[in-house]
Amino acid sequence: MKKIFSYGLTVLLLLTVALAGCGGNHSSTPTSTKIYAATIGGLSISSDGGTTFVNRTTTEGLGSNIVHSIYVSGGKIYVATEGGLSISTDGGTSFVNKTNGLGSNVVTDVYVSGGKIYAATSGGLSISSDGGASFDNTTHEAKTGLGSNQVNAVYVSGGKIYAATSGGLSISSNDGASFVNRTSTYYDLASDSVIDVYVSGGKIYVATSGGLSISSDESGTSFVMKTFTLGATTYSVNGVCVSGGKIYAATSGGLSISSDGGETFVDKVFTDESEETLYGVYRVYVSGGKIYASTEGGLFISGDGGTSFVKKTTDNGLGSNEVYRVYVQ
Repeated sequence: MKKIFSYGLTVLLLLTVALAGCGGNHSSTPTSTKIYAATIGGLSISSDGGTTFVNRTTTEGLGSNIVHSIYVSGGKIYVATEGGLSISTDGGTSFVNKTNGLGSNVVTDVYVSGGKIYAATSGGLSISSDGGASFDNTTHEAKTGLGSNQVNAVYVSGGKIYAATSGGLSISSNDGASFVNRTSTYYDLASDSVIDVYVSGGKIYVATSGGLSISSDESGTSFVMKTFTLGATTYSVNGVCVSGGKIYAATSGGLSISSDGGETFVDKVFTDESEETLYGVYRVYVSGGKIYASTEGGLFISGDGGTSFVKKTTDNGLGSNEVYRVYVQ
């Protein structure tokens, strides 16, 4: 039976002059203090907590200036762009762009685990075992069980691959050879349009266009739905992160934080200085006691659990104020 919980947004307007941001990707245990921001104007890197950024573009070898996601592992920076997967071995000074075997050059997300690169693309899930020199691509048409060729995010945990697709959450236990697909029809996902996925503590957290779905096991046999509304508007959940016993949900209406396993949420709403423009949050990342929120209006960073945020923009060196994701290491 479906269990649905709805949360009305408490409009906590945070003036941008006092905003500190939060946003993110997959990991929550960094080893250093670099901030990587994926923007529509390049990859922006900060070594001073976000005070200043240097921006990398196609000039440095990126496949496109539109950057969707970042992953850092083994001294390499992996950048998912609209023109391929770009890899740096020198801290972001230069990049080599990879497209050989990708399902599409539009790479929406990247994850690295066990010596393999997992690239979510607009044409399937692509996996490389040779550092990105070549990829094997899995598609919906191959009848492997992948919910859709539009793969929006990928996560690897406990020997399983979790692919967030526009046709459901697809889970593989055999390195992508086949998938089982979880949908709203049979498994109570809030929507078949899955935008992000996170696995923690034996649970799957699924961000969808219809809300947040939480599974009690890593197989996703059933889900409990959480929806986020303001009046008649239901907000999509664009990203999810779990850290320190808290659930962070990035929504089209702001950032929602739960300290009780998703029973209740406290909402943070981001606006411009006039308080007339509401910024949707694309992703959230938690690391080193700070919350990072990537939004339509900049990168917001909080060092006090989300009570206040500081806003980072192109004035700080970001490639664009539209920040899709952030990664901290």
